[in-house]
Amino acid sequence: MKFLVLALCIAAASCDLVPLVDDQAILIRSSWDEVKHNEVDILYAIFKANPDIQARFPQFAGKDLDSIKTTGQFAVHAGRIVGVFSEISALQPDESGISAAKTLINALGASHRGRGISKAQFNEFRASLITYLSQNVSWGDNVAQAWEKGFNNVYFILFNAL
Repeated sequence: MKFLVLALCIAAASCDLVPLVDDQAILIRSSWDEVKHNEVDILYAIFKANPDIQARFPQFAGKDLDSIKTTGQFAVHAGRIVGVFSEISALQPDESGISAAKTLINALGASHRGRGISKAQFNEFRASLITYLSQNVSWGDNVAQAWEKGFNNVYFILFNAL
């Protein structure tokens, strides 16, 4: 995905992280394309695996996950959460796109810092998304390594904003 490539460029400029190679960026982009429209299923899988994350959302806290999964409110929020990945991936890998990606990732970190979201919960989100991906896309060691590297770089930026 372009957003991971952008984030990697940003991170590489900020530290010693190694950017994704082209093949890894292609693997991430193609696997994301397989599921990017499954917003409800992705958020459901994350909440199912991490009730503590669901509890952080006042509109969903304490509610039966299976009964809220089919609501419009859940679909809209799932679209917002999952849509962040797609929004950043749509940016061009030039100087303005890199700046925009950094701005979006930093804003995400700042807004979640204000809500008291911990690095541990972001890591739970990450693990659940990787599990979802591994079960719903063409997956192998090469794809897993690409996502691991991409997330490491994105989270470097994100965690600096928390």
